[in-house]
Amino acid sequence: MKQQIGVGMVGYAFMGRVHSQAWRSVGAFFDLPLSPSMAVLSGRSAGRTAEAAAQLGWAAVETDWKELVKRDDVQIVDICTPGDSHAEIAIAALEAGKHVICEKPLANTVAEAEAMAAAARAAAARGVRSMVAFNYRRVPAIALARQLVAEGRLGVIRHVRAQYLQDWIIDPEFPLVWRLQKDKAGSGALGDIGAHIVDTAQFILGDRLTGVSALTETFIKERPLADESAGLSAEGGVDRGQVTVDDAALFTGRFAGGAVASFEATRFATGRKNALRIEINGSLGSLSFDFEALNELWFHDHTLAAEEGGFRRVLVTEPGHPYAGAWWPPGHGLGYENTFTHEIKDFLEAIGGGFDPSPSFEDGLQVQRVLAAVEQSAADESRWTAI
Repeated sequence: MKQQIGVGMVGYAFMGRVHSQAWRSVGAFFDLPLSPSMAVLSGRSAGRTAEAAAQLGWAAVETDWKELVKRDDVQIVDICTPGDSHAEIAIAALEAGKHVICEKPLANTVAEAEAMAAAARAAAARGVRSMVAFNYRRVPAIALARQLVAEGRLGVIRHVRAQYLQDWIIDPEFPLVWRLQKDKAGSGALGDIGAHIVDTAQFILGDRLTGVSALTETFIKERPLADESAGLSAEGGVDRGQVTVDDAALFTGRFAGGAVASFEATRFATGRKNALRIEINGSLGSLSFDFEALNELWFHDHTLAAEEGGFRRVLVTEPGHPYAGAWWPPGHGLGYENTFTHEIKDFLEAIGGGFDPSPSFEDGLQVQRVLAAVEQSAADESRWTAI
């Protein structure tokens, strides 16, 4: 019997559901050093949390995350809450000797992220591990792209184009959910999906952005209040509130290795549902990826004769491809939920192996600094802003 390790998760909405699926499935597909036990789920509403726990497979419920952190049957704390609570929960858990996996972006501010990274460094000295959950690193095609770049197949990297396009808040009557409020979310499209393309680009290149020039825009300034108890306004209409985050963020950047880049994150790309796209151009070739076709990586080998050149489609489902061999026969594609199973697998292997996982809280802090530089540049008439 493998040693069990108890997991306590805070939050049970969208991210909580996919993380729960990962904890349930990881042991069935990967040979792990530890066997995760879904010990306890925490949420503010006792009734709703109990319903979620029963549906998602958690053994017990807490309505106060501080009680979850104190429990002896919890050795891992999984944070799936809005960004405004990440720092408090993560720091308390690390100081209590619990391993921590925290959803992205790491925090709402650089100061919070710095405090979290400092707590992670102190905890690591005691053998306590921490990781920020940038799940797109675990798409087999993206992991293969990093491998090809690291092997030098693209030569000198010169140009990066990254986009994350969604359209889920196009409707002006879509309610003012927490993701549209700066005090809870930190930023809008920038932090929610822009953080992913920043991390993905840096991960594939094995390099970091050093400066940006940016602009942001909020297209719909007010929305109906999401609180059902808000009722009607005095004029008989639905109460509305101010949108305090960006709807779209566009910026250029430069990497330490010299490559130039453009980034676009928007939740107003009509018809695009979850189009995380990235193209890398190097002196010897190029790579192209779109998450809406997540099992495919397009590769151009510029060392071939022009008559044989052009992009070719690589179906990333072979046993030798990253992660793919643990699942289905070649050609049987994976999906969004599998990326979370892969990150939980990597996290458990790091804990069991006694090494620090990646991406670390330091990596999350660096992404947070990029986000802050983008906001600063946008507020300063797109002036070039160092990171």
